[in-house]
Amino acid sequence: MPEFEKRSGKGLKTVYIKTYGCQMNVYDSERMTDVLAGAGYATAETPEAADLILLNTCHIREKAAEKVYSELGRFRALKQAAREEGRDLVIGVAGCVAQAEGEEIVARAPMVDLVVGPQSYQRLPQLIGEAAGGRQVVETEFDVADKFAVLDKASPAGQAERQPRSKGPVAAFLTVQEGCDKFCTFCVVPYTRGAEVSRPAETIVAEAARLAERGVRELTLLGQNVNAWHGEGPDGRDWGLGRLLFRLAEIPGIDRLRYTTSHPRDMADDLIAAHRDLDALMPYLHLPVQSGSDRILAAMNRKHTAADYLRLVERIRAARPDIALASDYIVGFPGESEADFADTLAILDAADHMAAFSFKYSPRPGTPAARSGEQIDEAVKDERLQRLQARIATRQAAFLRDRVGETAEVLFEKPGRHAGQIVGRSPWLQPVHVAGGPELIGTIGRVRIEKSTANSLFGALVAAREMEGAS
Repeated sequence: MPEFEKRSGKGLKTVYIKTYGCQMNVYDSERMTDVLAGAGYATAETPEAADLILLNTCHIREKAAEKVYSELGRFRALKQAAREEGRDLVIGVAGCVAQAEGEEIVARAPMVDLVVGPQSYQRLPQLIGEAAGGRQVVETEFDVADKFAVLDKASPAGQAERQPRSKGPVAAFLTVQEGCDKFCTFCVVPYTRGAEVSRPAETIVAEAARLAERGVRELTLLGQNVNAWHGEGPDGRDWGLGRLLFRLAEIPGIDRLRYTTSHPRDMADDLIAAHRDLDALMPYLHLPVQSGSDRILAAMNRKHTAADYLRLVERIRAARPDIALASDYIVGFPGESEADFADTLAILDAADHMAAFSFKYSPRPGTPAARSGEQIDEAVKDERLQRLQARIATRQAAFLRDRVGETAEVLFEKPGRHAGQIVGRSPWLQPVHVAGGPELIGTIGRVRIEKSTANSLFGALVAAREMEGAS
């Protein structure tokens, strides 16, 4: 009997979600899974086994939309095969490409039944029902506050049959803020995710407590501009991210906290103080500068200068001397000269970034920078990106070499690629490989670092700090 007949006979439906892009999309996909589970959908491991296929898309990177249309072309054959088998296959596009492209998606890809933006996931069961009725549905309304309210209720508590929403069984992402009000001239986020909205502190704490009950020991708070978070606290007052971090650290079982991604203009005093005073807050901060040229920063509408950024870095390091800083860089922004690019290389060294994500500028439709008449030749962008990435790689390798001989606390998350090996994360976020058995997963151990490679550390377990949560 075909698989779809088995499913239909049991009254079951299945969903396959493919996720592109950022950590927030990973989180959103898991919340969509939660909502659909409440509507009777089980998870399919492959698109061929699904009654519903959702592509959760990202519009930040170059050619993102083209990748989506290419994938949809592959699913066209699946939809036709489903029709021939006498069953319905609903295909949907979610995420930022859905928000940005809207009606254009169903025009270019008629097999798509549903286009849904990031703010409407709470309505997925209703929208899928409408799409299954034979019409194409496009839902790109901005109502992120309603999204948070409904998804909070949909979040499962203690479902033993499901893994925690996480990058592993002991580390999880938790969205606290969405959208951005900064309107950097290169960025589509204000148009695809909307204005900044912060979840109330109580709902964040409640979700964190549920995750802790399921074995999560490290939380990474997510937001397009996460350090702009200002939510209502249980005392009725407006809280900042620093105060929220202190509250989350009080939850039994939560031993480590991180947050990403931040804007330099929103590093408030209480947040810097949290890096100084809160042991659970890991000594790692992703703080994008984008460029080292004041002229380019102004054209980007970043509203800070290179000197502003370096003064902020000095304050953060004064509060937490062992902190590791990472950044984002864009090269080849419209009008960027060789002198501007030299300023970017200079700030990489001056800020002592130990790692960075770096990209060639690529126009995003509807953004001011895309309309600039000073676009940089692709060959120039390629050459500058290669120089920048070589400098970044050198700095990262030096940072990791400097860790050799040190002892660091590592949260062990999963088995390694080799038998008898366990992998965890250092306080500075790098993977750390040690010899050990699965009983170490979920524990925090002291590891003497013995070797470094381009991206990882290797060491020997000195002692397990505690065995709580071991599997």
